[in-house]
Amino acid sequence: MVMILLLLANLTYVQVIKANDYRTDPRNQRVLLEEYARKRGQISAGGQVLANSVETNDRLRYQRHYGNGPMYAPITGYYSVVYSSSGIERAEDDVLNGSDDRLFVRRLSDLITGRDPSGGNVVLTLDPQVQKVAYDAMTAKHFAGAVVAIRPSTGEILAMVSTPSYDPSPLASHNSTTQQQAWQAAKTQDPPTLINRAISTTYPPGSTFKLVDVAAALQSGYTPQSPLTAASQVTLTGTNTTLENFAGTPCGGGPTATLADALARSCNTAFATLAGQLGPSKLRTQAEAFGIGDSDTTIPMPVAASQLGDLPDTAALEQSGIGQRDVRLTPLQNAEIVATIANGGVRMAPHLVKEIQAPDLSPLDTTEPDRIGQAIPADVAATITQLMLGSEARTLGGGKITGVQIASKTGTAEHGANPKQTKPHGWYVAFAPAQSPEVAVAVLVEDGGDRGQEATGGSIAAPIGRAVIGAALGGGTR
Repeated sequence: MVMILLLLANLTYVQVIKANDYRTDPRNQRVLLEEYARKRGQISAGGQVLANSVETNDRLRYQRHYGNGPMYAPITGYYSVVYSSSGIERAEDDVLNGSDDRLFVRRLSDLITGRDPSGGNVVLTLDPQVQKVAYDAMTAKHFAGAVVAIRPSTGEILAMVSTPSYDPSPLASHNSTTQQQAWQAAKTQDPPTLINRAISTTYPPGSTFKLVDVAAALQSGYTPQSPLTAASQVTLTGTNTTLENFAGTPCGGGPTATLADALARSCNTAFATLAGQLGPSKLRTQAEAFGIGDSDTTIPMPVAASQLGDLPDTAALEQSGIGQRDVRLTPLQNAEIVATIANGGVRMAPHLVKEIQAPDLSPLDTTEPDRIGQAIPADVAATITQLMLGSEARTLGGGKITGVQIASKTGTAEHGANPKQTKPHGWYVAFAPAQSPEVAVAVLVEDGGDRGQEATGGSIAAPIGRAVIGAALGGGTR
């Protein structure tokens, strides 16, 4: 009896208490064989299959295949025997492997009928044409960076590109040597390829952050005609450090410039002074209303938290007001800000998953637009739109679209230990058509692209943003 009780206790310990540990132990080949014996669901977008499973003749019955792998790799991720998974493959693993509760009826049916079990399908919100235009525009010039396009009214992500990218298919190989070679090649490449720059990396936003300043100012009694300093440089409050406009030029021909003209000309001195006048509380409140600081955003992949940084004194506030110092945004966050302005100040939750399907492609669950809140009043959003039209009118670069009004803002962001000697990041954030927006975009080009230290957001990022807008609207360029 004692021995029987000990056996029961041991079985309870193994099968209940330690069951999950044994199941997830990488040395447990049974779990691996069972997982690869089941046909994993497909990932698709706009009628195109981005990832699916194909049958093999080896002991692992199914192998993952990725169509147009590098174009979508930062989103689909990879599914590897050796290196686990990433992207949608990881975030929607329960659906794809068939264990999600929404697939219970299907699992029960498979058990009763003896049908081979298979996973569910994930349909993404991406527009393949918009994704291709964004990817081709970035890779044609070998740019490192990211592009995000969002439908303002719903939060649907129409494109999400991160370059340079990688091909996930070799990582899904059943040959361990092929996997290891692909992994090492990806890990050692410079710039890195395995990271999704759109959601996992934060950057100084430069002058694109001035839209946050304007939103706070318009709710604090300022108008587009409010005068701001037009000086070519100012001394940061309480310091001997000077802050200059781009190329050291004054902001217009007089001692002051209107808020509208200062945004169109992207005057650093005017917005540094404005931030100091607004104070840390108003600036931080507005930044948080746009989502800056959120640490739990998922799309469904986790998104790195953007941040305003500490504002210990007025000098720090003035530097932060022009998107420098400790301000850091993901490209997705910057796209969210302009999408919110485009949507009349209503902030929508960004999302990548459009629909969950059963193995037979019948719909199980559809993502409904999620209204997070009113980040700014509708009239303020309308005023910012008019100011952004003035900014676009002064922004150079190719790809302007005939007959379409684009509301935009550029940014040229310094970074690094020696900012004046480091190639700047170039930004372009925009939405169109201005009066009835259908798409909002954020483009980031790292380290000056092909223009080095002479780069500006208008010269390297704006043409890409306009091309993406043109693809989303189905229009041409001039």
